[in-house]
Amino acid sequence: MKSFVTLFFLPFLLTARPACYAANLPKGHDYFELRDGLANCQDKFLREKTGRVVFLGGSITAGGAWRNHTCDFLSRKFPDTKFEFLNAGIGSMGSVPHAFRLERDVLSKGPVDLLFLEAAVNDTSNIPTQPEQMLRGMEGVVRHLRTVSPFTDIIQLHFVMEPHMEDYRAGRVPDSIDRHERVAVAYGNPSLNLAREVTDRIDAGEFTWAEDFQNLHPSPFGHRLYANSVARLLDAAFAKPLPASRRAHSLPAALDPLSYARGRLGALTLAKPRQGFSLVSSWKPVADEKQRDGRPVGVREGFVNVPALVGTEPGAEFAFSFDGTGCGLFIASGPDAGRIECSVDRGAWRTLDTATRWSAGLHLPWALMLEDNLKAGTHTAQVRLSPTNAPGQSSLRVFHLLLN
Repeated sequence: MKSFVTLFFLPFLLTARPACYAANLPKGHDYFELRDGLANCQDKFLREKTGRVVFLGGSITAGGAWRNHTCDFLSRKFPDTKFEFLNAGIGSMGSVPHAFRLERDVLSKGPVDLLFLEAAVNDTSNIPTQPEQMLRGMEGVVRHLRTVSPFTDIIQLHFVMEPHMEDYRAGRVPDSIDRHERVAVAYGNPSLNLAREVTDRIDAGEFTWAEDFQNLHPSPFGHRLYANSVARLLDAAFAKPLPASRRAHSLPAALDPLSYARGRLGALTLAKPRQGFSLVSSWKPVADEKQRDGRPVGVREGFVNVPALVGTEPGAEFAFSFDGTGCGLFIASGPDAGRIECSVDRGAWRTLDTATRWSAGLHLPWALMLEDNLKAGTHTAQVRLSPTNAPGQSSLRVFHLLLN
């Protein structure tokens, strides 16, 4: 009954907007930090009556009701403002691919007044042993945006998953949230720790994970909870007095000089196939490709029926040159994904596995860094499919080069 009653009233509470938005706060405090606030976007919404709001994240953002609820909240909060809302969420994407696709998926679409940014769940899932990439990816997004658009306000969101709850209950801050919070503090961004909030409220007996929240892809109840918490942050930020004019956010010294702040997607035409690779104008999996249970192998929009650099035989090789400090590949990791070997500037060959734990049933879009600790300058990377790959496990499909 508790779950039904809470879920029944949450839609009303989001609309009516009472002071607490139905939140029981067992620690006696909320879970956001306002830092430099949101005065710039508030000024734009109120004085110019227009606003452009972008949501950059993974699948929880791409198909998430929390995003729609937040759009509705802003439209009610500023009824005379004409908003444009851009959904830049892509499933499986964490901070590393966010940093490299920022130009294509966000900045190329026009000016941004307010950016919602989330990556904690996918960073924890995708690169659990690489916390330095979690920081480099998140700082890459924030620093790149601040460099080209210093008036943009950014809200960093930390969503919940069971490993995050386990960490908090053991007295640890999850690596992804720790690294992302370092960026929020350094750049003055408001942040909202929904992982900590959900953990505390479950532990206080307010609701349960299994019956109410249900998964890292939240139930309708979970999406409402997220949206209510975002609304509390927004109301608190917008309650502050407006300055006389908008103020450019400061650009502090980089936390990590090797962050992906100069990240971009490189064209496949930069790659020089040496043997066994070819440029396919419109890649798609074979028609009868099946999972072990007989279901078709899935694909993601934007990573099928588009150009790809494809190799399927052990020993196939290509190379590319770039200026910067790091490089990688934006690939699809499917059931036939194999190991690759890479060498930069004729250095030692390193072996990387392109398969993921989800690859058996999905050609998963995946950002794979080859090197990200180089001296600034011109470099040449060589990539080859490992000669030790087993038959049927030796494919690589590249959609973009990642260049920093």
